[in-house]
Amino acid sequence: MPTIKLPRPLVNQLLHQAQLAADREVCGLIGAREREPAHCYPVANVAPLPQMRYAMDPKGQIGAMRQMRERGEELFAIYHSHPASPALPSAMDIEEATYPGVLYLIISLNTKGVLEMRGFRLAGEEDVAEVPLELQ
Repeated sequence: MPTIKLPRPLVNQLLHQAQLAADREVCGLIGAREREPAHCYPVANVAPLPQMRYAMDPKGQIGAMRQMRERGEELFAIYHSHPASPALPSAMDIEEATYPGVLYLIISLNTKGVLEMRGFRLAGEEDVAEVPLELQ
């Protein structure tokens, strides 16, 4: 699987969001222009138990998709954080993944002060593939 290059300012923005909400999962979308990640679109987590899972606010998600279209971007990645578990997709993450061609980024805060972020392609329970990430 080819390595995905992520701009350092974008990664810093994602990690900062996760740190600011260390007790709950943050989530959002990343838009890209010509397959190059360009902007982060945070979306409110409206899950009943936001410390254990995420559910994007539908209005926020629609607004983020609209902003992407206005900027000439396409959906590149969906991200969320795991405040107390590793940066691996949970059974719920896999079950609820509805964009098989999109990168799923998971940020973990469960690493003794060192933030971890990993990328995956999720296309069903039997098709979970880690994607190598590189900061640029």
